[in-house]
Parts: sequence; C-alpha cells; structure tokens
Amino acid sequence: MAETYDALPYWDGPLSHPFYSHVVKRLLDLIIALILLIPGLIIMIPLAIWVKLDSKGPVFYRAPRGGYHNRTFRIFKFRSMVVDADKTGGCTALNDDRVTRAGKVMRRLKLDELPQLFNIIKGDMSFVGPRPELLLYTTQYTKEEECILWVRPGVTDRSSIVFIAQDEIVGEENPVENYEKYILPEKNRLRVEYAKHQSFLLDCRLLWETFGGVFGKAKKMADESHGKGR
Repeated sequence: MAETYDALPYWDGPLSHPFYSHVVKRLLDLIIALILLIPGLIIMIPLAIWVKLDSKGPVFYRAPRGGYHNRTFRIFKFRSMVVDADKTGGCTALNDDRVTRAGKVMRRLKLDELPQLFNIIKGDMSFVGPRPELLLYTTQYTKEEECILWVRPGVTDRSSIVFIAQDEIVGEENPVENYEKYILPEKNRLRVEYAKHQSFLLDCRLLWETFGGVFGKAKKMADESHGKGR
C-alpha cells in the first residue's frame, strides 16, 4: 500500500497537457497493461523459476521508491542480485560480483523490469515516466526537481535510454561516487524535462527508442557470445 513519506518534496506547479497526464495516459497504461498481462506472464513464469533455481532468496526485489504525488511505493523487479546486496551499496558497478548469473542476462535485456507491469496496473507507475529513484536521492530533490514527483514514474524514460549502459559508465571503482557525480545530475535534468513537457507523441518516441536500445544490447550480447564460441 502506498504511503506518504514526510521527507519527500511537494510540488504544485503547472504541467503540460494535464488532461493527458492525469486521465488519458492512465487509461492507456491500464488498457495496454491488461492486454499484455497474459503474454507477459508467459514470459515471466519461466524467468521466475530461473531466478529461484539460480540463487537463494526471493523471486522479486521490492524496494521502496519515491512515487506519484509524494507517495512511496514498492517497485516490482525480478531479483537480479544476491540477497541484501543493497546493504553494500545502491549502485551496480561494472562486473559487480553481487549480480547473479540469471541477473546478468536479465539486466542487460531489461527483463528484470517486466514485473513492473503489476505496478502499472496498480497505478503506481506508467510505461513512460521519470524512472523512480532511491529515497536517498528523492528526498534531496531541489526545488526545480520536485516536479518529478508530480507525474507517474515510468518503466522507461529519456535517462534510461541515455544511460542504458550505466554500469559501464560508473565502472568498477567507486561506483556510488561516480553515479552521484556524473550520472545523477543529468538524470534529474532529463526527468525534469520530461515532467514539464510530457505528451503522447513524446511517450511514443521514448518507447520506440527504448525498444531500439534494448534490441541493440541484445545484438551486442549475441555477438559477444558468438565471439567467445569461436
């Protein structure tokens, strides 16, 4: 159940296309999510079994995130790391040994995000919207960044596309420091930009670019696997 988190900032400024943001987009999200539910489950059930057999721990990772209208919610993801991995750092480094074997594949292809279909049905999330951030960072939003919490967080957004290879950018040394210094400010800028200019055409474009980015990573993964097999 969503709850208000006192430290999360409030924002009551104007939104572009407010009727689309509050009504049309929610209806589209719900309809599309329900249509995708059955084929989604066909994919998710084998993945859930794989996660369970691959390493000890629960199938899902459900961490609190800053959400729509100042409410926290628990995001659904397939667990891709060892249990309690977040206690040793919230940022995934390049070649992070906390990532499980199944997790390496799922994270590269974004398959660990599939359970967020349930977040969309519940109304916690949208297909497109600012990626929900750790409460550690959400509570530090500046006045300008508070508008991020006034649109539903999404499975994908511009920052997801720009930083689709985030682990490679943060590297192996000091990943949290690198994330906070080089990635987080730009992510927040892109989140603010989306919150202030949300529209149907923008959402369609971001979805298309996301599919292209994931396809590119899948192709790269296949090429690397083919190269090792030689």
